[in-house]
Amino acid sequence: MSADPGVEPGIVCAFAVTGTPPDPAALASATGHEEGGPLRVLDAGGGLCLVVQDVPAALFDEEALAERLNRPTDLERCARAHHRAVEAAAGRGAVVPLPMATLYRGDRSAVRAVCDRRPVLEALLDRLRNRTEWAVKVHAAEGAPDDLPTAPADPGTGSGSGSGGRAYLSRASARRRDRQQAHGRARAEAEAVDAELRRYAVAATRHRPQSERLTGRRTPQLLNAAYLVEDADRAAFTRALAGLTAEGRHPAVRADASGPWIPYSFARLDEEPDARPGQEVPV
Repeated sequence: MSADPGVEPGIVCAFAVTGTPPDPAALASATGHEEGGPLRVLDAGGGLCLVVQDVPAALFDEEALAERLNRPTDLERCARAHHRAVEAAAGRGAVVPLPMATLYRGDRSAVRAVCDRRPVLEALLDRLRNRTEWAVKVHAAEGAPDDLPTAPADPGTGSGSGSGGRAYLSRASARRRDRQQAHGRARAEAEAVDAELRRYAVAATRHRPQSERLTGRRTPQLLNAAYLVEDADRAAFTRALAGLTAEGRHPAVRADASGPWIPYSFARLDEEPDARPGQEVPV
């Protein structure tokens, strides 16, 4: 497919590498960056294809892009466009999603970059074939002692001498002890959730826990994990998820899961692609 003649030539945005050419109709109906031309496929040789889009230099050169990605609304738009293109590339088989805003000066540079990484890309495609990603986030349960604020001192009982002060200090110490114990229980239960799910995954990775400001919850996020699951094991994995999130199974935590997703967390070009089943993948 040729580039849109209305788009300034020269800069190519690359989204994903695949060993199975995407369906042309699905690719034509997908939208990448709104400012760019249609999605198209570059033949990188050796059975590898690269899904790309021609984009205008005025918006996608280094300086302009850095400025746009510093604006939250533009960053979100770029991320959504990237994901739409990766989804279109994955319609017929495994893909290696490239980092967002992977840009090249022309088709030849884009193809050369794929050829330079061919062994890694082929190994990643083999690793991700017939596998999907599941995301699991575990938070401390609301209403536990760890979630309760420390009560202020009674104005009539300072922390000085006398039975009132000693009683207040004793209560404060007990509250701290309760919070520490509750936090320890919640962490232990989060680890138990992770250990159980790893039994059904070929690989797992932990991302940095998100802050309360991002999650919108009053309680801390204790586990932010992703699991790479064989399609054949999906039913067993989802049954395990249902059991772990059942009311009362782990009362100190709340687990939320989503999937299946394209395995972004396991398609990194800077890591060893032949991780053993259940092996932790660094982030």
